[in-house]
Amino acid sequence: LYLEGSDQHRGWFHSSLLESCGTRGRAPYDGVLTHGFVLDEEGRKMSKSVGNVVDPADLMRDYGADILRIWVASSDYSDDLRIGKEIMGSAVDAYRKMRNTLRYLLGALAGFEESERLPTEKMPELERYMLHRVAEIDAAVRDGYQAFDFKGVWRTVADFASLDLSAFYLDIRKDSLYCDHPSAERRRAARTTMEILFDRLTVWIAPVLVFTTEEAWASRHGTAMGGGGFASVHLRTLPETPAGWRNDAHAGTWEKLRDLRRAATGALEVERREKRIGASLEASLTLYLKDDALLAAVKERDLSELFITSEVTVEKGEGPAGAFRLDDAPGVAVAARVSEHAKCQRCWRYTDDVGADARHPNACDRCAAAVEKMA
Repeated sequence: LYLEGSDQHRGWFHSSLLESCGTRGRAPYDGVLTHGFVLDEEGRKMSKSVGNVVDPADLMRDYGADILRIWVASSDYSDDLRIGKEIMGSAVDAYRKMRNTLRYLLGALAGFEESERLPTEKMPELERYMLHRVAEIDAAVRDGYQAFDFKGVWRTVADFASLDLSAFYLDIRKDSLYCDHPSAERRRAARTTMEILFDRLTVWIAPVLVFTTEEAWASRHGTAMGGGGFASVHLRTLPETPAGWRNDAHAGTWEKLRDLRRAATGALEVERREKRIGASLEASLTLYLKDDALLAAVKERDLSELFITSEVTVEKGEGPAGAFRLDDAPGVAVAARVSEHAKCQRCWRYTDDVGADARHPNACDRCAAAVEKMA
């Protein structure tokens, strides 16, 4: 591979090609990768006389090497690159989001042992959907690195960590992590999936966040031979993804459910803005659906878990005029109201079974059973 700036198209790239073709009858390289030049924030060539030179050593001192590497990885190197304080600020935000995701996973996996691991076939649908997403992201990462598309790799993994994990899966599974009994299959499935997520995230972004991933890896596995027998994340290769994780039909259903979740979240935000509720668990939702396929998709599903609210009922139809609707989700309406049930003091959900167990008058049935099992 020949790697140089775009000025070498008429320089080294060209002269070495002519010489090699004349002496060996072939190109001297298997591939050519060219990059642009680094300019200041306003797109001007750096010059000592102008005083706009940005020293990489200063950037590493102020931000750290990993944040500088994010700037490189998230830039389109085929064109000229700009750098400055505002641009580096975006890299800082991206770094903070990724680091917080890794930190959350480390906390959620505290004490995780192999005996807790749950086989894929026993996992709830949500976990199997996340494994499907892991398989999709893994394929994109492999293709991206192979094509030197570092910007595509970083964007794919960063969006996955932000949108699929922080704003979706981890948000939903907090309740199970905090409130289910440690032996509950749902909690075991969640922790098993989070262990896989941590493992893949660190390997995917290790070439970019070389120090942060090593720090996270050491926090998870120690300095001994951990994580499949590797003392360092940088000694690993991308692990093979089981073919059984891919399920396009199953994933299609979950994409529809995520659209419903967006509508529910919008309705809850309106209630918060109007000061009718504080937390989403204070609300009960009625979901109106016109489409029979959507009605079938939500049948016998715990939508209150998906929407992070205390109660969800589903009705067929357009819904009342005042219901919340999204322009890009036709045939879906959500009406919200304050829950009429009592609040469980352990999980904070409002349910009709709070106090059903006389031994725990302020707890719902699930929490009462979990407390008794841990007693």
